[in-house]
Amino acid sequence: MASCILKRLRRGIDIATRFKGYGGSVSTQFLRLTHGEAAAAAETRPTVRKFDTIQRSQLTDFGKYVAECLPKYVQKVQLTAGDELEILIAPEGVIPVLQFLKDHHNTQFANLVDIAGMDVPARQYRFEVIYNLLSLRFNSRIRVKTYTDELTPLDSSCEVFKAANWYEREIWDMYGVFFANHPDLRRILTDYGFEGHPFRRDFPLSGYVEVRYDDERKRVVVEPVELAQEFRRFELSAPWEQFPNFRGGPPVAEEVPVDSKEKK
Repeated sequence: MASCILKRLRRGIDIATRFKGYGGSVSTQFLRLTHGEAAAAAETRPTVRKFDTIQRSQLTDFGKYVAECLPKYVQKVQLTAGDELEILIAPEGVIPVLQFLKDHHNTQFANLVDIAGMDVPARQYRFEVIYNLLSLRFNSRIRVKTYTDELTPLDSSCEVFKAANWYEREIWDMYGVFFANHPDLRRILTDYGFEGHPFRRDFPLSGYVEVRYDDERKRVVVEPVELAQEFRRFELSAPWEQFPNFRGGPPVAEEVPVDSKEKK
């Protein structure tokens, strides 16, 4: 089966090349579908997600459409390995992009599934905020990503999606990303009086204070942490490669080329 499809691929490319030599245009859709058939036939592992050429083609076209509609805010469009569309935008485009994806007739991403945060300290803008949207009308999902640092706030999306209230409070609590114009931005997971942000990992695992109940005072008291034993360092790195078969695998995301027009 795989050899037959590969033969069809070579024959199709040969025919298309000859047609182009006579002044015709190569059918990109034909080449894309034929390549997808070959890729799907070459993959025989049952646990690996099959290559869906038609779905990736539709997502690519839709990503280009969004980039053309919002050239001021969309900086990059990419497809992940799981055939998921990601729109990377500038921080000032959170409200316009989310409003467009929610209200536009061709998108209708009316459901905010989740807002996630990610911290990469090596980057200039270390924090990444990811909005996961769902369109029940078209049974489709999209992921919108933006970035910020420790001091620059992001616009709250509560005016677009009411469900963003608790998600943004969680990101503020865990990462310290401030959301401007949020109706009630306060901690939601950590204890009262907690200082710092846990997912920044800028404090010791033991913490600075500990809480216990005092029988004499008949109340809960907060005291500095006292370690009963000296600090010991455990080296947990393994001397061998844990996943050698996955080295040099396919890229995590594939960038979708968009028109390189000057951003307005």
